Amino acid sequence: MKIQLRRDNLTKDIVAGIIVALVSIPISMGYAQVAGLPAVYGLYGSIFPILLYGFLASSPQVIIGVDATPAALVGGALAGFGVMAGSVEAMEIVPVITIVTAMWLLIFYFIKAGRIVNFISKPVMGGFISGIGVTIILMQLPKLFGGSAGTGELVALVIHICEQLENFNGLTALLGVGTVAIILVSKKLAPKFPMSVVMLVVGACLGIFGDLQNRGVALLPTVEGGLPSLHIPKLSLLLTYGGDIVMISLSIALVIVAQTLLTASNYAMKYNYKINNNREVFAYAVANVAGGMVGCCPINGSVSRTGIGAQYGGKSQVMSITATITMVLVLLFGTKLLSYLPVPVLTGIVICALIGIIETDVAKKTWKQDKREFVIFSVAFLGVLLLGTVYGVIIGVMLSFVAVIVRAVVPPKSYLGVIPGHEDFYTLKRNKSAKPIRNTVIYRFSGNLFFANWDAFQNDIEAAIEEGTKRVIVDARGIGNIDMTAAERLVILHDNLKKQGIHFYIAEHVGSVNDQLRTYGAARLIEEGAVRRTITLALRAAGVERPYPLVGVKADEPYEYIEANERLAEIEWAFGDSAEDKMEQMATQMADELVHSKDHSMKGILKAEEHVPWGRMGLFDEDELLERLEFHLTELEAQGADDVEELEQRIEQRRQVIEAKINNLSPEALEILKRHRQEIEEHLKEQHPEYYQRMQEIRKKME
Repeated sequence: MKIQLRRDNLTKDIVAGIIVALVSIPISMGYAQVAGLPAVYGLYGSIFPILLYGFLASSPQVIIGVDATPAALVGGALAGFGVMAGSVEAMEIVPVITIVTAMWLLIFYFIKAGRIVNFISKPVMGGFISGIGVTIILMQLPKLFGGSAGTGELVALVIHICEQLENFNGLTALLGVGTVAIILVSKKLAPKFPMSVVMLVVGACLGIFGDLQNRGVALLPTVEGGLPSLHIPKLSLLLTYGGDIVMISLSIALVIVAQTLLTASNYAMKYNYKINNNREVFAYAVANVAGGMVGCCPINGSVSRTGIGAQYGGKSQVMSITATITMVLVLLFGTKLLSYLPVPVLTGIVICALIGIIETDVAKKTWKQDKREFVIFSVAFLGVLLLGTVYGVIIGVMLSFVAVIVRAVVPPKSYLGVIPGHEDFYTLKRNKSAKPIRNTVIYRFSGNLFFANWDAFQNDIEAAIEEGTKRVIVDARGIGNIDMTAAERLVILHDNLKKQGIHFYIAEHVGSVNDQLRTYGAARLIEEGAVRRTITLALRAAGVERPYPLVGVKADEPYEYIEANERLAEIEWAFGDSAEDKMEQMATQMADELVHSKDHSMKGILKAEEHVPWGRMGLFDEDELLERLEFHLTELEAQGADDVEELEQRIEQRRQVIEAKINNLSPEALEILKRHRQEIEEHLKEQHPEYYQRMQEIRKKME
């Protein structure tokens, strides 16, 4: 029970909490009435449950309270029981449903049902959240023009909207639609400006001085002030409605777990932190016990209020605590002011928050990049919209499990080291003589990397990192495919390790994986040289040369290790069709660095190569890079470089060193290199004959 206090964000957390509390007033009161309770019980459900959840939950951003789906389910149950909404009997039955819902949540906690969210992909999660957002918007839409909120799924909501048109009020519509338009335009022009708060103040002023009620504009109902009293629900009602209450409570508990946990997971992914699913479920159970003790309906995670909190920068449970304090102050001193707040203005604020949580970016991204992922997103979205939250959850889980089965979830994994005197890298677990390289983690992941197995991948790497670790290299020869989730997480993992001073590389995989990284927006890994063709090249890029320093092997005990793969052409493998342009770009950057440093020694040339974002490269690529650099020398001279001829000689000397190394290659490899050189020289001879002639003269001098 640790509050994730962020001192650098404290002001934003407090402001966000106040705004969330103010916006919660109309939402909570409206949904309490949907559940068959007096409006004030919505405010009661925004005190103790939120406070307890803030102390117990692992999610720092989710806001809970009286919300649409549980309220609608409770209201439907009362109608089925033949109990009139707002009656004494309704006020007795509803808290019993809440307590039984809490009992189901405790059962889910003990069986660790929250683990199911780990098997729900980002497209499913995005479709689910978007479906809930659109559903609640449709529920609230009639209140923009003078109608009442609806319940149910898409068809029922559309019918309700049409029926409510008979209650259309022009001034109400002007206030409601105007509020939505002003806030949305403000988000475009000034995203951080709290226009929702401004509209609240404007709405209150209009309610006080504008005589809105006599013009047909609904204001919030007057509520009695004071804090709620605690009481034990009348559990004896289970003897009368036992079976029905148990079943409806189970449905509500499933909705709470699915909707709230998916919302929490979505924000955790978006803001790069982790939550404890089981701890979340326990927090939901405790919050609902508190809700039942004040006579409230079941408490759920609110997508709209969480969206508002995130919009105004809330990032810790201080936001929930502030919201609770604000609601207490409202109940003690501000209930009279509530009666001046126009319903359409507050509804417009809520709808704007809901528009912000609809995952249009995920929809666009999946449509452009992977039509199968888009279909999954769409089915999850339509499942919630057409069939409701419960069936939407079932569909989403089924889709996710199908994807998991198709892609294979748990591939073989191992950590690698070196056997002195042998080439290649070997698993440490199966080879007793294999030794890990000092300060280095080499991790082999032999399977496709995607949303369902990312946690295992990341946890294995993080578990292997020790104090002093400087390099993490993933042997990805078994990774043939990655998905959008994995690509995004790889970038995050790379950045997080970089902050810790740890180099991160992916090596040995097929070239098509590089294409996928570019497709899913992770091209930066390639550009910055975190993607290498072989483990040897990754080690070289990190500054580790043969013989490698091994754990358990003294530095004065040399051993031979040969890895011919470091001489393979790597740039073409990484960049595909754009390899030639990339090599030319690197040569230009290297030339600029030589002009800037004015160090034209052999050491200066090597430093200039390391300055290029890709960094040190294999011998094939270095040979081509230096050859291209030679033809930039005239450009260097024009930029004011001194001793260009000396620099030409140093470059040629470096090429001779490289040539001596690659002479150990097989005849086939030498033939490839020879043919490659001829192609480059023929191109340069045709396009830049003066450069070509000059280089021939220098080479003759060197001979």
